[in-house]
Amino acid sequence: MLTLGLGLSACKPEPLKSEPTPAERVEMRAAASDASTTPTGPLSAVDLRRVCRAALAAVHGQATSAIEITGLEGQVVNAQWRAPVDGGLMKAQCRTDGDLVTWKPLELPDPADIRWMNEAGDPVNTFAIKGDVVTVTQTYPDATIQAEDFDVPATQEAV
Repeated sequence: MLTLGLGLSACKPEPLKSEPTPAERVEMRAAASDASTTPTGPLSAVDLRRVCRAALAAVHGQATSAIEITGLEGQVVNAQWRAPVDGGLMKAQCRTDGDLVTWKPLELPDPADIRWMNEAGDPVNTFAIKGDVVTVTQTYPDATIQAEDFDVPATQEAV
């Protein structure tokens, strides 16, 4: 009988491995160009607005001119834009942490959908700044990478 117990314990399934965090998924990504600025601390209000405008444009397939920055709450940007399909008003918040940029949809019908998009299974968005250009790189859960440059002059974001 003891043999049976030992044999069954050897058949225990291995514990499930959790999904990697967004930061872990892009840990091995290529280094940014030496000509690009990777932040070492919190962004200035102007650069935070520029990065969020570009990131929201990239994520939602919009032109940067369509993204209206409506306010700044500390290091969180509030933005809105017209949905291209029905013209409805879309709203979101955006923040950065190092070179990661994260966004959260607002005013959705299901409150469970209003969350920061930084969980396992969400695309990971990073940025780099070079002059007036903000490069947004999206890394999808299947490891597909898409990078896009956006011209967002600092003078456009001066408040």
